[in-house]
Amino acid sequence: MNRKEIYSIIEKDDGSNVWSHLYDVFMFCCIILSVVPLMFWDDYPIFWYIEIFTTSVFIIDYVLRWVTADYKLGKGAHSFVSYPYSFWAIIDLLTILPSFQVLGQNFKILRTLRMLKILRLLKALRYSDQLFLFVKVLKKERKVLTAVLLFAAAYIFVTALVMFNFEPRINLATGQETFSTFFDAIYWATVTLTTVGYGDLCPATDLGRLISMFSSLFGVAVIALPSGIITASYLDELRSMKEKERESRKK
Repeated sequence: MNRKEIYSIIEKDDGSNVWSHLYDVFMFCCIILSVVPLMFWDDYPIFWYIEIFTTSVFIIDYVLRWVTADYKLGKGAHSFVSYPYSFWAIIDLLTILPSFQVLGQNFKILRTLRMLKILRLLKALRYSDQLFLFVKVLKKERKVLTAVLLFAAAYIFVTALVMFNFEPRINLATGQETFSTFFDAIYWATVTLTTVGYGDLCPATDLGRLISMFSSLFGVAVIALPSGIITASYLDELRSMKEKERESRKK
């Protein structure tokens, strides 16, 4: 098997290569399997074997993508130099390195990087059309979503400033601390804007309660706006994909 055939298998399946489709399914299963140990506090013996197996698969995948980088990047010999600095190559490397803690005691320093294994879920974007489509939608609507995010962040900051300066440090009715730090005010403003409202921090004054009610109502609009934008753009992308599939079938 030559490098070009290997590249056609490890790259995202376009529906024409059975082996590529099987490879995508296999890698997706390995990604999900690799994060299973993170769901438990205890280390069971089987987790060691899972880590060894999945890490070996990820290393082989990384090497195969590196040795076929010229087909991916199209820069000739320079592709092999530039590939390790590409986004997906960095993600692959960051998800592999923490696993070396199970291979020997000399890698204890990497124990602090254990949570980097969560980045393995990003690898799933390569093998899922729906996840890739969702990321494409977010990228397409990034300007609008960024504007909404900045607007919400500004509202949270202003609301937190008002609450921090006008609310008492101690609720006289309950004797409990309320907004003792500005971070407490930021936390309260955020959970109120998102209409969560855990109830662990509550305003004691009438002004604070009025702001709280307005913030909750405003939060509904802030959450609904990006949801509608993403849904509309997602449906447009699905229609576009279906039209392209129809055109390709006619050809």
